[in-house]
Amino acid sequence: MEKIRTGVVGVGFIGAVHIEQLRRLGNVEVVAITEASGAEEKAKAMFVPKAYNDYREMIDKENLDCIHICTPNATHFDIAMYAMEHGVNVVCEKPMTCSVEEARKLNEVAKEKGLINAMNFNCRFYPMAYQMREMVRSGEVGDIYTVHGGYLQDWLFLDTDYSWRLEPELSGASRAFADIGSHWLDLVEFVTGLKAVEVLADFAIFHKTRKKPTKEIATYSGMALRPEDYEEVPIKTEDYASVLFHMENGAHVCCNISQVFAGRKNQMIVAVAGSKCSMRWDSENSNALWVGRRERDNGEFVKDPSILSDKTKQVISYPGGHVEGFPDTFKQNFKKIYAAIAGGKPEDYATFEDGLREMRLCDKIVESARERRWVSLED
Repeated sequence: MEKIRTGVVGVGFIGAVHIEQLRRLGNVEVVAITEASGAEEKAKAMFVPKAYNDYREMIDKENLDCIHICTPNATHFDIAMYAMEHGVNVVCEKPMTCSVEEARKLNEVAKEKGLINAMNFNCRFYPMAYQMREMVRSGEVGDIYTVHGGYLQDWLFLDTDYSWRLEPELSGASRAFADIGSHWLDLVEFVTGLKAVEVLADFAIFHKTRKKPTKEIATYSGMALRPEDYEEVPIKTEDYASVLFHMENGAHVCCNISQVFAGRKNQMIVAVAGSKCSMRWDSENSNALWVGRRERDNGEFVKDPSILSDKTKQVISYPGGHVEGFPDTFKQNFKKIYAAIAGGKPEDYATFEDGLREMRLCDKIVESARERRWVSLED
């Protein structure tokens, strides 16, 4: 059987994860990468045959079946559009673009051309998070009353922490919510099967200015910045977001999103309260799910295919007692996407339609924070 030919655009941290997990599928060959600088060195380090400085040249020359876009948000639209115009399927990192209009155009072109289009909302594929969805769908949870939780990180805790994500021209009008809050909300809607219809948001910027290195950040590895090594730049996107949602069934949802929460490296919590039971999942204990009931014992059960739903078993690779985590969610997401590329039925993974929805939601959340009022998705 011929392998599916794939190219990856952008091979920073996330791009490298994409490559590693694609190789686990068996039927995919990563034939080329694109990187603006140091492409040859990075391709050699990752054992990828070809390297390009320009994604257009890679698409023109490599007869690709699919590309993965792992570059700053502001570049997603042009890369995805060029790929689809050349008949190439697309997997895109979130957020989809920097504007709702760009996301809408990409979604329309993907539909017109009949191409497989996908977003990397990988958190759907933590086995115990997926099990929550199965419990809701089976009726075990009952009617959804509330959902709460959040996503906490500390990688931007200090005013000397700097990334392209801090620059609106590269990342868009929202930072913390668009970057990690989008994962949280996508998972909540995926698990509950409910859509948010109204939002109320509160944003905060704790570092009004940050110290941007004037040279490559790698230059300062293991070193303290000297005053002459950086420039003070104003920050316009949120370090923190607290958001309330009203869902289509009347359920109430709330989350706290922060990239300046000291000690939490990458923690997502989703707690669902239903009319029959409640559930709580924590990404820092990702192979366990707590279930609470009023009339009987409460408890935590761990990932074990023998006791989980048949659908959940499909996103598990290893037996009980063998931990699966962050990289495995990419593998399971890509397994679903590439099954569709190979001619199967698209199932469970997020599409450009979902990416567009998250862009619209983020747009309304920014509007709500700015105007300090409830905003309807219908506005």
